[in-house]
Amino acid sequence: MKKVKSILIITVLLFGGLLGMNLPKQLVQADDSPVICLGTSLTDNQRQGTIKALSNPLSDNGYHTITITGQDLVQYLNPSGANFTNTSGVWSSAMIQKTAQGSGINVHILDYQGHNNITTITANQYKNAALTAGITDANIYVTSAIPIDGSGALAGVYSAYSKNGENLNQSQVNAAQDEMGTLSKITKENQNKKGYSDAQLNNAVAGAKQEMGKIGNNVSDSQIHDIVNNQININHLGDVINNNQKEQIINILIKIRDSGALKDHHFKDQADALSKNIEKNAKGIFDKINTTENRNLFEQIWDAITSFFSGLVAGLSNSK
Repeated sequence: MKKVKSILIITVLLFGGLLGMNLPKQLVQADDSPVICLGTSLTDNQRQGTIKALSNPLSDNGYHTITITGQDLVQYLNPSGANFTNTSGVWSSAMIQKTAQGSGINVHILDYQGHNNITTITANQYKNAALTAGITDANIYVTSAIPIDGSGALAGVYSAYSKNGENLNQSQVNAAQDEMGTLSKITKENQNKKGYSDAQLNNAVAGAKQEMGKIGNNVSDSQIHDIVNNQININHLGDVINNNQKEQIINILIKIRDSGALKDHHFKDQADALSKNIEKNAKGIFDKINTTENRNLFEQIWDAITSFFSGLVAGLSNSK
């Protein structure tokens, strides 16, 4: 995806049973001006409130607006299992701001008139889904004029990339939507459980993606299984995540591999940047678990194995 030096912001309003949408027939502006996409179901007051919330991060007042309809939801979300129609309502919003190459993906959930109306999906779940869909180096902002789960908030972003001439792989988009729903479900099942946090789960998934990226698109099911076990232990979730939840994570990562996401040479680096981002934003949690005392024998053995093979590969390269 080509580097964009200036701000490109697409604010996308989505909904319809799940939250979701896509951009309409107007082309996303290819210039430096932000683009605010407003759902067709918003009242005049909601339109103004959404514009205010999502234009707040801008350094100036210049932006374009376009309108989102149910037809856009059908195009991007129905292939991933949703059941929108051309008359589905569209309310919630997302904004994307392209950043410097190598900066990774960051997500901010913004209040709408003092209230966080995204009721289910977390910022870290959005980050992992965006990575899977093929989005790189971006700040993404999400808000909603009404309470909504947030599961479709990236749909407008998917469409915005397409309208800007940077089509995302629909198989990756499908995997991203499945991933977001599954990780959200696992977090809900472990809510308030001692030793669990959504940041740990999403860091484990981001770490698994990075390990898969090192191997490449030929990573096997058994390797993915081992990688997931390793990442669950590294993030100290071994006594929290049950076998059924672990299998769900493995199945997600297999689907991500099969989508072709690993063929992108940026995937591994973006996953690494995402993991660092998650740990930075949840420093209090990771400072407690990432200590020498807390590193168990399994983790130390895994580190030794990966260090050995990394050194072996480096040695062979130097001997050429």
